[in-house]
Amino acid sequence: MALQQDLRQYSRLKTNTKVVIEGVDVLTTEGWEKDTNVLIEDGRFISIKRTANKDGCQRIKAKGLQMFPGIVDLHGDAFERTICPRPGVNIPLAMAMIENDRNLLAAGITTYFCAITDSYEPGLRSRDTARDLINFIWGEGQHLLSCNHLIHIRHELTNIRGHEELCTWLQKRRIHFLSINDHLPPVEDRYKWRRHISNLRRRVILSNQEIIDMLTQLQEYRQEGSLQVEQLVELAHIYNIPVASHDDDSEEKVALSHRRRMAIAEFPANVDLAAQERKYGASVLMGAPNLLQGGSHMGWMSVEEALKNKVLDCLCSDYHYPSLFYAPFKLHSEGLMPLEKAWELVSSRPAAAIGLGKQKGKIAPGFDADFLLIRPENTLPSSIASVYIQGKEVAKYS
Repeated sequence: MALQQDLRQYSRLKTNTKVVIEGVDVLTTEGWEKDTNVLIEDGRFISIKRTANKDGCQRIKAKGLQMFPGIVDLHGDAFERTICPRPGVNIPLAMAMIENDRNLLAAGITTYFCAITDSYEPGLRSRDTARDLINFIWGEGQHLLSCNHLIHIRHELTNIRGHEELCTWLQKRRIHFLSINDHLPPVEDRYKWRRHISNLRRRVILSNQEIIDMLTQLQEYRQEGSLQVEQLVELAHIYNIPVASHDDDSEEKVALSHRRRMAIAEFPANVDLAAQERKYGASVLMGAPNLLQGGSHMGWMSVEEALKNKVLDCLCSDYHYPSLFYAPFKLHSEGLMPLEKAWELVSSRPAAAIGLGKQKGKIAPGFDADFLLIRPENTLPSSIASVYIQGKEVAKYS
């Protein structure tokens, strides 16, 4: 309920004008409703019928177009490349986030959990950047951004500085989704150590020795960081903020996630661990780029493997927005799922996993009128003709 109330910040998009989308083919959870009329009032779906009372309605002719529920993206961090396209190159935040907003809409994403990393790194993934992003989304961004923006904080366990500030953000509900990350590799694992240093070089301007010194010192913060995480998780539960685990790769980590009552398991390593996460009540979230690449870039469980073993609940964009639009069509074309079920992986199921299952992700009476009008010629984002959020057209493509 609290998350649904937070989405009222976007009530500026609503209109009291009645709208009817005429002659459209609608993708529902049961399949296609062909050549029908969709009535929208006050930003919500009212009815889906072949015959509808169109008196006083704004009429939008959509014959030959398909209507899909808007995409709900629980974990997307591609905005980082618009803010910092190269190490040390920073684009003004408003400019970068407006560009990112347009990229989201062009990929059919209507509700977006901006995955902000709260890390020990300087620069792009620092607390300072996280604070700037939160202030922008809650402030100026409400007038500049069209996509529903919600805040997903990816807290690194060994980032122990500024703990009280993070607690305050949770208490004031400035965060909508919290995930617990631990990307710091142990010193003895030389492969992960080298890989992490290589990744850091792409984001920070530090010498090799400075990076090694930083990572070595951080090893000392694990115990304190773990105690802080326990407090953060407890606060999140008190304020009804969903919590996720991240990259669980052992039974011990899965058991810890269960004890912490994680609602979502992001990117578990293999089928057995994912099955345990689901048994404990967590929804398994995986990245759509994994499906397009034919597997995990880390060598972990593939989306296709998860699907065949019935341990996949929803998909996210991870680091590439267009993949999330294309993934359901790929699943359908390869005979893995009916299209209406595949589309649920990017709409109704992530909405339900995060607590928005009665508001977002379906074209049904009472739901927010977030939807896409799509030309059926192809299965790429270029097929999107228009994007609507709460009944208002926010993007149109020729």
